[in-house]
Amino acid sequence: MIIPRSIVKNLGLRFLPFADAASEDLPLGQLLRLSLFQISVGMASVMLLGTLNRVMIVELSVPAMIVAIMIALPVLVAPFRALLGFRSDTHKSAIGWKRIPYLWFGSLWQFGGLAIMPFALLILGGQQTLGPSFAGEIGAGLAFLLTGLGLHMTQTAGLALASDRATDETRPRVVALLYVMFLIGMGISALIVGYLLRDFSNLRLIQVVQGTAVMTILLNIIALWKQESVRPMSREERAQPRPKFADAWADFTNGGDAGRLLAVVFLGTMAFNMQDVLLEPYGGEILGLSVSATTVLTALWASGALIGFALAARWLKQGFSPYRMCVRGLLTGIAAFSAVIFADPMNSPALFYVGATLIGLGGGLFAVATLTAAMTLPMGEKAGQGLALGAWGAAQATAAGIAIAIGGTLRDTVSAIVSTGALGEALNTPGTAYSVVYHIEIALLFGTLVVLGPLVRLAFMKPQQPTKETSGIGLADFPT
Repeated sequence: MIIPRSIVKNLGLRFLPFADAASEDLPLGQLLRLSLFQISVGMASVMLLGTLNRVMIVELSVPAMIVAIMIALPVLVAPFRALLGFRSDTHKSAIGWKRIPYLWFGSLWQFGGLAIMPFALLILGGQQTLGPSFAGEIGAGLAFLLTGLGLHMTQTAGLALASDRATDETRPRVVALLYVMFLIGMGISALIVGYLLRDFSNLRLIQVVQGTAVMTILLNIIALWKQESVRPMSREERAQPRPKFADAWADFTNGGDAGRLLAVVFLGTMAFNMQDVLLEPYGGEILGLSVSATTVLTALWASGALIGFALAARWLKQGFSPYRMCVRGLLTGIAAFSAVIFADPMNSPALFYVGATLIGLGGGLFAVATLTAAMTLPMGEKAGQGLALGAWGAAQATAAGIAIAIGGTLRDTVSAIVSTGALGEALNTPGTAYSVVYHIEIALLFGTLVVLGPLVRLAFMKPQQPTKETSGIGLADFPT
């Protein structure tokens, strides 16, 4: 019995997530292969923000302030994501490539940083036989900076390349698919890394980090292979002056809401990310969890974010404004940090895990809501998709880096004050320093709600119309 092709196609659209994100110019197979660069970025993010900060603080006894500064070093590159996106919009080459050179060199930087990272960390942690003490600080700083540079360049160029190849109709769903792949990459790699490091040793750390470096470069090579069409440029075309970044940025910000939206992204990301360097050490030092058990936190965070993605798809289909959805994400974050705080006095790892999952849920809702809002901002003729995605990523990554540095510094500072007994006997516990950081994050979430208020009011004045009902998995329709 021969099944008609139309039936097979309808079944695919109904049961396969993001099947309708494909188009004639970007078939589903090529789209899924291109999305592998997000898997590699997710793997690198897990190493930077999850596993390595716990290993440095607990196993290698590196002060949390130094760890926070190391992890925050990529913030030096983050503000330039908008510029990187704009440069890839206007890049000129003899064979016509725009995005591939940035994707390739970003992959090389990311690989190089991860390759040298484990040796630098061991020296930083006191393994002086491997080299002088200053070599650890210099090597670790260089490793984190290279990895961060590669991560930002790869993600910005990859998102822009996918946006170029997608049609106007499928572009939002393509970008949504890539965001989901990033979360999947984080979740799967967190589980694998946690399993491999269940019996921690210096040799195993080297094997895992360098194995991750090899996997990221392989995934990116597969992802970028033959993804950008080659259109040779003449000598005259290459000689023409490039557009100015200032003019393109003015086009992007002329819509009226761009500045306030970027402020919301910055404050909200700070609120959700100040605990990035502390969540796993909190589980290890305060609740007595193992390396493997705390690495699972990243998987729980990613799972919560994916749940948030599904809810976002459903709410957007019902006509919810992205700004109203952003409010729900911020309120979920307040509940999440409250659960993490109470996990210490109640000595409840289960409540701690619930809090970590809710952090992912609230952060996921916040991220996809602000990304949707950024994509729908009005732009002039000189502002391209690379600039828009880069501006959103720059605000998010910059805030995350600053928040991580502040979080680690606050933890060390408050811990030193607590040890002197200045805060009284009741607060003379290791959990007090962590609790202060989590309370500040809750305050920042309330501050973000204040800044977001005018945009939510405009959303009520101009409500979105519900999108056409379709059958199948709701993720395929996000963001509409």
